[in-house]
Amino acid sequence: MTNSSNPFEDMMRQMQEMAKAFPGMDAFSPKGFEAMMGKMPKDMMETFFGNTLNPDGLDAKTRMLLTIAGLTMQGAQNDIALKQAVIHAIEAGAHKQQVIDTIGQMAVFAGLPAMTRAMQIAQDVLDDKEGDA
Repeated sequence: MTNSSNPFEDMMRQMQEMAKAFPGMDAFSPKGFEAMMGKMPKDMMETFFGNTLNPDGLDAKTRMLLTIAGLTMQGAQNDIALKQAVIHAIEAGAHKQQVIDTIGQMAVFAGLPAMTRAMQIAQDVLDDKEGDA
């Protein structure tokens, strides 16, 4: 006797049923998750991601710019992660032009559509930062 259903579809259906069982999941929104994410202070970024523990390594600003480049290379599909990376890059000391140059450089490797999408996402953050200044 063979089961004609797709095992992946069965797994996805089970996961969806499990997610429905969690309280408040029907009210989940990506915007709410984004608002919940805090901004890590520069000192903390340097300690965990920078060259505090690895003096010859990359500083937090460079690591965040590399993260922006990587997210752009993936097609800038994760808005929240890209926004958070831009926020943290600026917090780590990156200037607006450095963020723009990082994304622009990725046009050569990721293509113009990915670069354009990443630039649009980053521009929202950069515009907000200009309003704060």
